[in-house]
Amino acid sequence: MRLLHLLLAHTLLLVASLALGQNPKTIAELTRLRYGGGTLVAERVLERNPSFTRYLVRYPSDGLTMYGFMNVPNTAGRFPVVIVIHGYVNPATYRTLAYTTRYADSLARAGFVTLHPNLRGHGLSQGSPEQGASRVLYAREILDLAAIVRAQAGRGALEKALPSVGLMGHSMGGGIAQRVAVLDPQIRAVLLYGTMHGDDLKNARQICFVFTNRQRGCDELNTPPETLAQISPINFYARIRAQVQVHHGTADTQTPYAWAGEICAALRKNNVSHQCFTYPGAGHTFRNSDFTLLMERAGSFFRKALY
Repeated sequence: MRLLHLLLAHTLLLVASLALGQNPKTIAELTRLRYGGGTLVAERVLERNPSFTRYLVRYPSDGLTMYGFMNVPNTAGRFPVVIVIHGYVNPATYRTLAYTTRYADSLARAGFVTLHPNLRGHGLSQGSPEQGASRVLYAREILDLAAIVRAQAGRGALEKALPSVGLMGHSMGGGIAQRVAVLDPQIRAVLLYGTMHGDDLKNARQICFVFTNRQRGCDELNTPPETLAQISPINFYARIRAQVQVHHGTADTQTPYAWAGEICAALRKNNVSHQCFTYPGAGHTFRNSDFTLLMERAGSFFRKALY
């Protein structure tokens, strides 16, 4: 009977592996893909102010044309790049300048080229929004963008960019940033803010039961645990070469504050250079003094890690 169970488990894993091979999801499968290619193009100026110029930009990923905006400091010189990854916004109401614009703007004023991509199916970006909890396709877009930045830095639309790339991800964007950091050893700094978990089973439960009343994110709950473990970034933190900061409010009702502690414990266990900051009474999106402190810490963090 035990042999029969073992053979059945092996068969289930083989079937899952074959299915995933058609649409790579596991960390091992994603490491075998090549990222980048193509060029980031500035289509037009969206805004000029004393600190920076904002451009509408596009770049290719996975056969799609992706859009977003880029803030470039007006002062002379070249600057590290921070990719700011937005959290969940209803794709039907999403616009190019999302709620995370203020984070990109603050970092641009602090002396960074900031890229704010609109994930597939959001704003002008082609494709359909990703429905699952893992957000693997979103991560592939960021991996492509980071590779393009490094290859194109100093030329064209990225003339003032250095090939030094960091990530800032809020909520869903934080979950995406964790996957990217595990897969791309050239990412040098990752800031996680009110982040989703690195364990996709916990993300699936939160999305399915808490966020959407069983409308989204439930498919992963039917995925064999052994397979889901091979998808979840938290099981591969040892691959991270970036410095990491974690920022979380104790009153966050979307992504539980306890998750930050679990992420920080896993980073510590895997000897990842990291800092963890608690914001007493802060919710999922920081305001007022909490926002000011977050951005002060972010500027200092990226300045030390990326220059």
